[in-house]
Amino acid sequence: MNIENITTVTKNYNPLNNEFNGYQVVHNSITTFVPLDEANTDYQEIQQWIADGGTVIDNPPEETP
Repeated sequence: MNIENITTVTKNYNPLNNEFNGYQVVHNSITTFVPLDEANTDYQEIQQWIADGGTVIDNPPEETP
């Protein structure tokens, strides 16, 4: 993944427990999932994109009682 080609980054939540588990990334018109893994080079690119001013979309699921 090339940081210049990132269009959007959205937080992804596990549907079973509503925990944040990674990012959905659109780059070069391709949507991919990137897990929360500091050793993952795509994860590192996202962190740099965020540090450079990129905005992450966060739409957490609603809590169920």
